[in-house]
Amino acid sequence: MSISSIIDFATADTPAERYRPDAAKTISGDPAQNVRNHYSSPDGQFSTGIWEAEPGHWTVSYSEHEYCEILEGESVLHDADGNSRVLRTGDRFVIPAGFSGSWEVRERTRKVYVIYEPAN
Repeated sequence: MSISSIIDFATADTPAERYRPDAAKTISGDPAQNVRNHYSSPDGQFSTGIWEAEPGHWTVSYSEHEYCEILEGESVLHDADGNSRVLRTGDRFVIPAGFSGSWEVRERTRKVYVIYEPAN
């Protein structure tokens, strides 16, 4: 494999996939989202890219492990027990597989994500 296989997020021209959470999962707002998945491993278990979302609130349930770095904005991650954590520009964290709760975007949020999906 050569240096040309390296993916530089600053110059990647990956087209954005635009979507919204399923209406049944939306708690409030109209959280339009887009993702630029810059890389997926051949086995499909590992992927990374840039995610963006407009203000809104929706339920989440993670089957994957996800590392996140907030590049801009403010969101709140709520767990199923009613606890929450405010996520702001510069925050870096991992959401482990099995987490359930909700994601609330207070200010348009942009993040780098790195996902590992365990084999079933």
